[in-house]
Amino acid sequence: MKLESGDVDIVGEHGEDGDSQDHGLVGEDGGNQKGGKGGAGDQSTALGTLNPDGTFSKEKEIEKLRTSGSMTQSVTEISRVKNIDRIIMGPNEVETWYFSPYPEEFTHSDAVYICQFCLEPYGSLRPFERHRQKCQMRHPPGNEIYRKNDLSFFEIDGRKQKHYCRNLCLLSKLFLDHKTLYYDVDPFMFYILTKNDDVGQNIIGYFSKEKQSAEEYNLACILTLPQNQRMGYGKVLIEFSYELSKIEKKAGSPEKPLSDLGLLSYRSYWSDIILEILYKHRGDILVSDIVEQSAICTEDVVHTLQALDMVKYYKGQYILCLSEKNIEYHEKNMRKSKIKIDPTCIHWVPPKFQQHQLRFI
Repeated sequence: MKLESGDVDIVGEHGEDGDSQDHGLVGEDGGNQKGGKGGAGDQSTALGTLNPDGTFSKEKEIEKLRTSGSMTQSVTEISRVKNIDRIIMGPNEVETWYFSPYPEEFTHSDAVYICQFCLEPYGSLRPFERHRQKCQMRHPPGNEIYRKNDLSFFEIDGRKQKHYCRNLCLLSKLFLDHKTLYYDVDPFMFYILTKNDDVGQNIIGYFSKEKQSAEEYNLACILTLPQNQRMGYGKVLIEFSYELSKIEKKAGSPEKPLSDLGLLSYRSYWSDIILEILYKHRGDILVSDIVEQSAICTEDVVHTLQALDMVKYYKGQYILCLSEKNIEYHEKNMRKSKIKIDPTCIHWVPPKFQQHQLRFI
């Protein structure tokens, strides 16, 4: 079904075209992504990385990463038992969820101490305290491309800041069951969300993005640290990825397939944005118009409309069928206090890369 082939009329649930209600659709009542567990880059079977006898081949896995830029890890790695019970990061003590390939000496510690600024891990308190006295870093090592109030975004090139990005991947793997192999950070840009206080700019979460994506993905992996969950930061990360796509003047989409929680988080965001566009719109509208205004790709727009059962066949054409309940939901949603990205505060030019800058070294 290609809705963009003709006008999509917006009508009420029982209304005719002539007395249409020019509003939008309701999104699922989905919450913030739980620490990125449902982020982009879901589990895969990695069939192309097995030896003929069925065993896992690290060489083939590395080659796959080099050629495809995939952030997905093999099932063999996913199934490994959790090796670190908890981390201490700033004032927060957090229980971990999954295995992460930290050096073996860390697995014998009661907790791993992680510097909240440079993300360097330590297996005991004493060396960590010595590090904190010497560490001069107070923000992520990259360009600050957004700041409003106490929130900032930093852009980091995985090729230029390998050590920091690998530390970030090791940390995030503790809370993602499908996370990237940590050593292959060169093909990615990392966008770090921080909250500013008197001490420095503390990491809240991040998303990564391929430098060159044949599928036009605008996000490869996403994580909100557990201590910052259920505060709306997951949608802030998603919204920022689409704001960058708008600057690039192209529609984007997260890396597929999405897990169940990832789909819920994204569909909630997609629904809110599409609802806002349709609520303000008067008259006919094409799916291509929604894509242009939101930077959400056509496939995601259509799938969201279908999943919400908003598309109906009426008098020889497809229409978006809205109810008073949809409108009430949106108006109630508008009254909620939300953290929103201010596009005027983004200072960013899409980076351009030479071929040698895209290779794993």
